[in-house]
Amino acid sequence: MEHLVEHMRTSYHSVHEPMCGICKKHCRSYESLREHLIGPLPKQECKSIFSIRGCRFCLTILDSPNARRVHQERCQLSGGQLASFANLGLRDSLTIDNGYARGRQVVALACKMVGGGSDGSLDLCARVCLVDENENIIFHTYVKPPIPVTNYRYETTGIRPEYLRDATPLRQVQKKIQDFLCNGEPMWKIRPRGGKARILVGHNLDHDLDRLQLEYPAGMMRDTAKYPPLMKTSKLSNSLKYLTQAYLGYDIQTGMQDPCEDCVAAMRLYTRMRSQNHTMEDYPLASDPQNRNNFASWRQSELERMSPEEMFAISKSDYYCWCLDS
Repeated sequence: MEHLVEHMRTSYHSVHEPMCGICKKHCRSYESLREHLIGPLPKQECKSIFSIRGCRFCLTILDSPNARRVHQERCQLSGGQLASFANLGLRDSLTIDNGYARGRQVVALACKMVGGGSDGSLDLCARVCLVDENENIIFHTYVKPPIPVTNYRYETTGIRPEYLRDATPLRQVQKKIQDFLCNGEPMWKIRPRGGKARILVGHNLDHDLDRLQLEYPAGMMRDTAKYPPLMKTSKLSNSLKYLTQAYLGYDIQTGMQDPCEDCVAAMRLYTRMRSQNHTMEDYPLASDPQNRNNFASWRQSELERMSPEEMFAISKSDYYCWCLDS
């Protein structure tokens, strides 16, 4: 029991973790759960049941092979309708709300970089796109970098010099996007719960915002590169290309890469993670003051008398689960 208490103290198991639908094992990430079910050394009992009744995208266990077939067809998304993005013209539908919208608004952002500096290795934002929760493109433009471009990386970006000649200056794009995200609220007043500021979704957002010279509160960002359930078992980030193929069932970034396509993929990953049906709790985070002493050392004797189920009931998550946005 002493070892179990110590394990629960450091593992932060909670109702928000991915869990095997067969043996109820708790996993820190979906990659860990995937290895448990279909990895090189899976649990054989779980593997055999999963091969018959498991969805290979969301890793849910269904009631029957037929239910699995119907579910998996619905779970696998298509990227075919995104092909038209490559020839998309400039678009600007960014507006500031005068009143409070119903529920927190969510937008996804992605950029494409060209190269600057003597060797072309310095990332410069040259194209940016935002989509709303319904996958409508609300902003798309080419961006004129503040320093000369030395490598257009045409093979992956599809960007030519003439596209940037009369493009919108970076500072103007940065202000427009920042005003749209803050949605009329001062930066210092933005808070994770309530308010008008928009939730920002993306992949490796810190890099994109840095290249846009834009600041935004971390509590308002949902980054698919840093969300613990979507990370590797080594706690490193997965690529957006891998996450889209593994969890949504289609391929992106196969030729010239399009930021609008990346926006849609990130938004779909976010909405899928947000739709997880977890038990709602008043204080779901281990960092909440109400949970500070749940596994305090002075409670050791009391904790050792608890059953594993009782300990699990007071164990809280060490990350913000996106289901809490719903």
